[in-house]
Amino acid sequence: MKRYRAPPVAGSEITPESVYLQRRHFLRSLGLAAPLLASGCSRGEDGAPPAAAAEPSGKPLAAPRSERWTTGEELTSWNDATQYNNYYEFGTGKGDPARNAGRFKPQPWTVEVAGHAEVIGRFTLEDLLKPHALEERVYRHRCVEAWSMVIPWVGIPLGACLARFKPTSRAKYVAFTTVQRPAEMPGLAYPVLDWPYREALRMDEAMHPLSLLAVGLYGRELPNQNGAPLRLIVPWKYGFKGAKSIVRIEFWERQPVTSWNLAAPTEYGFYSNVNPAVDHPRWTQSSERRIAGNGGGLFARRIATQPFNGYAEDVASLYAGMDLRANF
Repeated sequence: MKRYRAPPVAGSEITPESVYLQRRHFLRSLGLAAPLLASGCSRGEDGAPPAAAAEPSGKPLAAPRSERWTTGEELTSWNDATQYNNYYEFGTGKGDPARNAGRFKPQPWTVEVAGHAEVIGRFTLEDLLKPHALEERVYRHRCVEAWSMVIPWVGIPLGACLARFKPTSRAKYVAFTTVQRPAEMPGLAYPVLDWPYREALRMDEAMHPLSLLAVGLYGRELPNQNGAPLRLIVPWKYGFKGAKSIVRIEFWERQPVTSWNLAAPTEYGFYSNVNPAVDHPRWTQSSERRIAGNGGGLFARRIATQPFNGYAEDVASLYAGMDLRANF
């Protein structure tokens, strides 16, 4: 009798335990867990039906491509960038945001600015954007689950926007809070995190010219599942630092609480700089699946992870003298 052994599975391909348990809880609540587990039917990578191919949509945005901020690498397809997302407010599966974000209403939109700044108050999205010309920047986007994309984001420099509010000398950090609408965001019904979602940067990180307030991608307005209408992009950090659907910006003197660091401080550090030498407890960060061109999902090619996601020349000086294993 011949015995066959299943091929080894890389740690980076293993679904995180918290996500697995959350999906099991959700399916059990619907009475579906047993039928789905027993059926053996074809599913997508996250256990859900594969998403249909998406065509570029949304309002076109006039934004010249930046010559300074581009990688020269093959772009991820619109379909992959908009159908394979992490946005837990719409569900924990990678295809859940695209399926569940249709009810979300990104207009009209306002953002509250508070904390240690001379100019505070509530501003419309148009107020935040109108002093600045939109530009398109091609950035690498690295997810903590060891997959990556190359996406042309459209937005304005975060630092230029923040400077408008005249932060005082007490402003050492800037915090971002995202919208919380249970009627439009079904994932909020499940305690994956302590909602609403919160993220933060040190002021020198926020003011760095690489940091971007994004309102679009691929020359079009942000789709709901990608963080419409306003999200943060910090390309040398793991993707969860990029708060989506921002409704509050606040200047802090002390380091603010952030959602994933609060939920699992030994796994998700405050800084969360892309670092191939610091693994997640359940998978390696030394390599990543680059989802580009026609995608490939689980079969996408793996490449070596670069320190600071390839932006070390621009940002490593921000962390001079710091122990990047302790301050991960």
